[in-house]
Amino acid sequence: MPTSPPLSPERTGLFAALGAYVMWGFLPLYLILVKAVPPTEFVAWRIIFTVPICLLIVMLRRQMPEIRAAMADRRVLLTLLASACLIAINWFVYVWAIQNGNVYAASLGYYINPLLNVVLGTFFLGEVLTRRQWFAAGLAAAGIALLLGGALTTLWISLTLAGSFATYGLLRKRVAVGALPGLTIESVLLLPLALGIAWVFAAGPDGSAITVSTALTFSIMLGGVLTAMPLLLFAIAARRMDYSTLGFIQFLAPTIVFVLGLTVFGEKLQMVQLACFIMIWSAAAIFVWDIFQRSRNSV
Repeated sequence: MPTSPPLSPERTGLFAALGAYVMWGFLPLYLILVKAVPPTEFVAWRIIFTVPICLLIVMLRRQMPEIRAAMADRRVLLTLLASACLIAINWFVYVWAIQNGNVYAASLGYYINPLLNVVLGTFFLGEVLTRRQWFAAGLAAAGIALLLGGALTTLWISLTLAGSFATYGLLRKRVAVGALPGLTIESVLLLPLALGIAWVFAAGPDGSAITVSTALTFSIMLGGVLTAMPLLLFAIAARRMDYSTLGFIQFLAPTIVFVLGLTVFGEKLQMVQLACFIMIWSAAAIFVWDIFQRSRNSV
């Protein structure tokens, strides 16, 4: 019986990217369940519950030798420490933004991210963009510039999310370690700080959020799965796709977040934000159309 040919690295990278961005897009719905948990404490619990999940999968896949080899390499370990700090910052700002009703600012952050991916991919990875792609990047930059005049108070949220995650992806693409071992090491490196933060909250007057109720406890524990899975998929995609192309696939996640902001969270959309969204949506359409045209011409 004939068997279908194995998927190419590019195809598997594409499926991994789509899975990661769909999960991230719907993450605000999950954050509604844990809205009562302070962002700092919640991020600490995310890290704590991510570690055992990653270690379990690593043992099942027999990847412990790869983890030991990575931790023995000083350059790799320092790179993963830097990427761990970046993703922790990203998590905190995102959770804080959603909990404080800044859904559009969070969405814009992940619309800005592809623009930074283009810049980083071009200057650090030697990736080449077409004129249409440069025009798309310029149009997205012009949209972002609008926010300097009309939504300056929340622009820091968008820029922090975009900058931290774009740099995180670049570091993970350049470091010589697999997706799951790298994520496991990142989580282990952050674990002492996370345990310290959890202890501080537990010793405080309000106690630990994880002891409030059984439902909240399970909701917080779910954060480990929802942290590990999309990051693992993203790391796989980052190693198998052009970084600039991966960045523009990311438009899927903030689009979902934007729709949730309109429908579920009911956040008021400022005109300057709408104008920025329209310009960045247009930039994304130009970039995707250019990729489609080049793929057709190469057949």
